[in-house]
Amino acid sequence: MGQWIDLDTPHGPLQAWRAEPAGPARGGLVVLQEIFGVNAHIRSVAERFAAAGYLALAPDLFAPVQPHIELGYTPDDAARGTGLRTAVGFDRAVDIAGAAAHALQIEGLRTGAVGYCWGGSLAFLCNTRHGLPAVSYYGARTLPYLGEPPRAPMLFHFGERDASIPPEAIDAHRAALPHAPIYLYNAGHGFNCDLRADYHADSAELAWRRTLDFFADALK
Repeated sequence: MGQWIDLDTPHGPLQAWRAEPAGPARGGLVVLQEIFGVNAHIRSVAERFAAAGYLALAPDLFAPVQPHIELGYTPDDAARGTGLRTAVGFDRAVDIAGAAAHALQIEGLRTGAVGYCWGGSLAFLCNTRHGLPAVSYYGARTLPYLGEPPRAPMLFHFGERDASIPPEAIDAHRAALPHAPIYLYNAGHGFNCDLRADYHADSAELAWRRTLDFFADALK
C-alpha cells in the first residue's frame, strides 16, 4: 500500500502519492493526474504500476493553488477541476512533474512518465522538456505543443469516440511525431478509468499491456 510523502519542487513543498513494488524496482514512473486530483483512481493506477514492479510517484499538481483536492466525475467536479487546471497552468505542472522525476532518479532509477487526460498532455511535455520516456492517455491539449521535439521514446493512446480529440487532431500527432506509436481504441474519453461513464475494460487492458511493454523497453 502506498503513502503520501513530501516532495520539494520549484513551486514549494507538496505531497505526492508513493507506491513501491514488493521487490527491487525495475524503474521509476511519474504518474500524472487527470483534472480530478490525485484521487482514489490515480492512486490505484500508481498501485497497479507498483505491482508491476515500478516505483510510482503521483505528485499533487493542484497543490500550488489548492492542495489535497480529490474530485469525483460529476459535471460539477469537472468544472472545478478545469478551473484548478487553468489556475496551475502547464508550465508549473511540468516543473512539479520534473521534480518528481528527479526524486526518483536520485534513487538510481531510470524514470518515465505516464499521464491521463490533462496528465496525458503533461506526459508529452515531460518528454520534450525533461527527456523522459512517456505514455500519454487521451491527452486532449497536446496539439499546441507538437512543435516541441521529443527527446525520448513516446507512446499515445486515444479513444476513437473521444469528442475532445477529433480525427484531425490525431492526424496532426502522426504528422508531427512519425516515430511515436499512436494507438486507437473503440472507446471514448477516459476509457482507462473504471469510475467514468466511458470506461471500456477491453481497451483499458490492451492499453495497459502496451504501456508495460513500452516501459519495459524504454527503461531497460
